[in-house]
Amino acid sequence: MLLHPRYAWIRQLAAFAVLLAVWEAAGRADMLNPLYLPNPSRIGAALVELFSDGHIWPHLDATFTAALGGLALGIAVGVLLGVVAALVRFIAELLEPVMTLLNAIPRVILAPLFVIWLGIGLASKVALSFILVAVLIFFTVFTGIRQVDRRLAERVITLGGDRWSLVRHVYLPSVAAWVLSNLKIAVGFAFTGACVGEFVAASRGLGYLLSFAQSTYNAALMFALILLILVVVLLIFAIAGRLEKYLLRWS
Repeated sequence: MLLHPRYAWIRQLAAFAVLLAVWEAAGRADMLNPLYLPNPSRIGAALVELFSDGHIWPHLDATFTAALGGLALGIAVGVLLGVVAALVRFIAELLEPVMTLLNAIPRVILAPLFVIWLGIGLASKVALSFILVAVLIFFTVFTGIRQVDRRLAERVITLGGDRWSLVRHVYLPSVAAWVLSNLKIAVGFAFTGACVGEFVAASRGLGYLLSFAQSTYNAALMFALILLILVVVLLIFAIAGRLEKYLLRWS
């Protein structure tokens, strides 16, 4: 009965619980060096301490603001540039090489440059999240529009539709579907940009706390922060998945 696919989450939770139990037992038996791999109980205590004294909230606020700000700007600019480049050949000739170059390099290496340009405040983190998301969304939209069934576009034109009708009835619904289907990836990129930017240089944020934990060799705090980031991103993934299903129910 428990092998039924609907009970997969039970098996997964059970396996995770066994892993934590073995990990805790190995730590208490001094089989693991706490400097590198602290017990789950110590990681949990570090996580509880972050919330109990309220120390974590300004850092969560900074990371969320940077990530969601970069996500919103990246989606807006990526969609706009992708649509324009797909419909106007001259714009495509200018933009495609630049976006290809940005896509070819690890964009997180731009973090120190943004810090020099924009300082250690919020702007440099938003900029890094923005560039990560914008390039992803640009290629999603640009490639997607170019792969639209030409017969569908021809039928709209045959029925007397102008370019705006083509954009409104053919391209925009497709663009919405492509963007929403890549929303989870975009969210991951946005939080990557925010955390990496804070790790490089910041006065607050989850990335800043990670940098602090690294500098003090506080492995328990580092694991606690990684777990917190993981839970936050998974929660946003779940919200994005429900949003995608709701908005794309017409498809």
